[in-house]
Amino acid sequence: MAGKGSGGRDAGEERAGVSLTNLDQELFAGAGVTKRELVDYLERMAPRMLPALAGRPLSVVRALRGQKPFMQKNVPKYAPDFVRTVSFWAESSQREVAYALCDDLPTLLWFANQRAIEYHPTLTRAASMGTPEHLVLDLDPPEDAGFDAVVAAAHLVRRALDDAGLAGVVKTTGAKGVHILVPLDPGPTHEDVAAATRALAVRTERLDPDVATTAFIRADRGGKVFVDPTRAGGSTIASVYSPRVRPGLPVSFPVSWDELDTVVPAEITVATAPERPDPWSDADARPAPQALPEDLVAEGHTIPVARVQAMHEGKRRKRAAERGE
Repeated sequence: MAGKGSGGRDAGEERAGVSLTNLDQELFAGAGVTKRELVDYLERMAPRMLPALAGRPLSVVRALRGQKPFMQKNVPKYAPDFVRTVSFWAESSQREVAYALCDDLPTLLWFANQRAIEYHPTLTRAASMGTPEHLVLDLDPPEDAGFDAVVAAAHLVRRALDDAGLAGVVKTTGAKGVHILVPLDPGPTHEDVAAATRALAVRTERLDPDVATTAFIRADRGGKVFVDPTRAGGSTIASVYSPRVRPGLPVSFPVSWDELDTVVPAEITVATAPERPDPWSDADARPAPQALPEDLVAEGHTIPVARVQAMHEGKRRKRAAERGE
C-alpha cells in the first residue's frame, strides 16, 4: 500500500512481500526516471527477465543518491534470507564472493529497492559453471560513431556465423553496442568456446577490415567497431531486458535481424520496452542449441588471447618509449 508520511515524505509500500521505500525519488541526477518507475518496469517484465537471470551468479550496478554508480558483486550481509546466494573464490580480491541468484520476483524487487539498475548475470549457471550455454560477440563502436556502424559490423558477424554453419540472435546492449548470442549444445569447454569466439571475430574482421577490428587496444582501432571476443568463461553481460544507468533508463532488448537496420536503441526504455514486439518471446523463433564446428575451434586456438596479447604489447610500447624509440 502506497502513502505519504508527515511532511509529504514517501512512506513507501510493499509488493510481493518486499518493503519498498523512497519510490518517488529520481534514481540518479539526470535520470528522468523515479525508483517507482524502475520497480514498475521490473515487476512487469519479471516473467521475461527472470528466466534470463535465474540460477546465474549476478552482479548489479547500483546508483545510490549522491554517489557514482558502482558494480556490486558481493551480496551485502543485510540482504534478506529469501535472497539465495552462491559463493566463489575471487583471485583478483583473494576472497570468497557471495553472488546473488535472482530466481524470483521478491529478489528482483529487493534489488530494485537497493537502486540496482543494471543486471549482469554470468553466461553459465551456478550449478554447471563448466558448461557454456552461449557464444557471445560484443560489438563496441568508437566514441564518435553512430549506431549504423554497429549495424554494419553486426551484419558482418552474421555472415561469419552463416559461413561457419551457425545462427545467432541479436539484442541491443542498452548503450551503444549490440550483443550477438549463439546458443550452444553441451560439450565444449570454456577454452573451446573462447577459441571459437576469437576465430569468429577474426573472420568478421576479414570480411571488411574497414568496418570491423579485433584490436584490443583502443588506440589501435582506427575508428572501427571492435568485435570483442573476450566474453567467455566466467564473463558477464548486461542481461536481456536489463535497464542501463543512462538518462531515461534505456533497456537491453532483443531485435530481429530485419529490425536491426531501423531500430533506435535510445528509444527502447523502461517506459517503452514492455510494449515493444519481442522476437525472443517465442522460443521456437530462436535458434536451437548448436555444436561448434571443429575447424572454427581449431583456428581459434591458434589466435592469441586478446587481453594477454594487449598486455605484452603495452609492455613493449612502454619499453620502447623509455628508450626514446
